Amino acid sequence: MSKSTNHWFMLTVVGKDRPGIVARVTAALFDGGCNLGEASMTRLGGNFTVMLMVQHEGDTASLMQLVATVTESLGLKLHVDRIAGELHHHQEPDVRIAVFGADRAGIVAQVTGVLAEAGLDILDLQSNVAGSEDKPIYIMQIEGRALEGIPALESVVAVLDGKGIQVHLEPIDIMIG
Repeated sequence: MSKSTNHWFMLTVVGKDRPGIVARVTAALFDGGCNLGEASMTRLGGNFTVMLMVQHEGDTASLMQLVATVTESLGLKLHVDRIAGELHHHQEPDVRIAVFGADRAGIVAQVTGVLAEAGLDILDLQSNVAGSEDKPIYIMQIEGRALEGIPALESVVAVLDGKGIQVHLEPIDIMIG
């Protein structure tokens, strides 16, 4: 089979952060004849996760074999799923939302639920816990598409503010062309 058969996989690697994870995993993929599509890599609380779109001529098992030696030697967990490639189908965000509130159980579900009801399609969400152990503050940075318009999202800010959650919405100007 040729690469044009479009065999795409989502390869996910998770484990304790250390230097060289990306270099070693991507080298194993390159040596195995794979191509990379889009990627997302982040460090969360001392752990590192990598999500890679990988084009590979074989099946899920053969892709896992290509990187298993590397992931096992680094003590990483590996997961592979067949996916549709769909490269170059980016959706551009038109709103950026910053959220600050006392860290508590359910804050992410509460905020994203209210925003979803107001028409937010989340494209990216990053969060951190700041403050101190005694007074933790949850911070979210969200980018998305306001499917019902920015005013619909602004209308729910007061609801969240009444629950002790500060929200700042900022439209993103999309440059086309």
